[in-house]
Amino acid sequence: MAKTNPGRFFEDYSVGQGLHHAVPRTVTNGERALYHALYPARHALYSSDAFAQACGLPGSPIDDLAAFHVVFGKTVPDVSLNAVANLGYAEGRWLKPVYAGDTLRSVSEVIGLKQNSNGKTGVVYVRTRGLNQRDETVMEYVRWVMVRKRDLEAPAPETVVPELKKVLAPADLVVPAGLDFSGYDFALAGEPHRWGDYAVGETIDHVDGVTVEEAEHMLATRLWQNTAKVHFDLTFRPEGRLIYGGHVISMARALSFNGLANAQMIVGLNGGAHANPCFAGDTIKAWSEVLDKAETGVPGVGALRLRLVATKGGAPFELRDEAGKYRSEVLLDLDYWALMPV
Repeated sequence: MAKTNPGRFFEDYSVGQGLHHAVPRTVTNGERALYHALYPARHALYSSDAFAQACGLPGSPIDDLAAFHVVFGKTVPDVSLNAVANLGYAEGRWLKPVYAGDTLRSVSEVIGLKQNSNGKTGVVYVRTRGLNQRDETVMEYVRWVMVRKRDLEAPAPETVVPELKKVLAPADLVVPAGLDFSGYDFALAGEPHRWGDYAVGETIDHVDGVTVEEAEHMLATRLWQNTAKVHFDLTFRPEGRLIYGGHVISMARALSFNGLANAQMIVGLNGGAHANPCFAGDTIKAWSEVLDKAETGVPGVGALRLRLVATKGGAPFELRDEAGKYRSEVLLDLDYWALMPV
């Protein structure tokens, strides 16, 4: 009897199926240090205990995206080991900050299936929750993945495509308990720009760029215990090892510091698309667009809805071509909510 796990294929999923993902992970300040070594991450709330305490938190949390990567990585052996591509995200919410010493695990439910017309692949929709050692949900999100079929003759399942919110309402966002930006130190944060200084429709070129290195992306992907074959094994993608999409997300978010240094906490993920593949040698640059603004009712705390776009060239602020398709240089189109001092 085989002892190894080849991963699930499209015909192995059914709507309503629960997936309990293996290997809980206790996060430490080692993850924080390595995250900051891999990306130019400089948001003050995630860099300084003293700054976070002055904002009402018990200490500096682990970066929101680092927590996302840990939760996401757990799901790969059960959801996307045999994936062709990760297609999109929706309804992502960060519900509780993650601190050094917390132990995270992940559970998912299959909420949709759709076989592709070629009969070789299908799309699997899952809702994933990350839980801490107290069984509190720290974050949740939906993603959909294109997965290979093992048996091309296997019958297509009934098509179920879940109805998902295109945008989280401000009321859906959870502001961490105790967070208070009324005494926020803009000098220490690095920029003077408040929530009120941003206008809907405004675009920001984040100016800086980082060239993706083979070793760094593989180190990052291993850090999150992401075992997807396309990130490591060239026989699965002869044109190059596909860069983990989360690596692109974190790089773009870190680059956005220049212009959005005070967009401190990510609390909502409305949607996202990995528009084109990223390979080692590509230089990532980023720009943002302000899509919406909302008050939260918490002292000194406002929310900005932002589009974050990562590119590997081309002019900023150019997203789609004349046919309405993503331009070839666009790597990422991410729609998220962030908290910012008013």
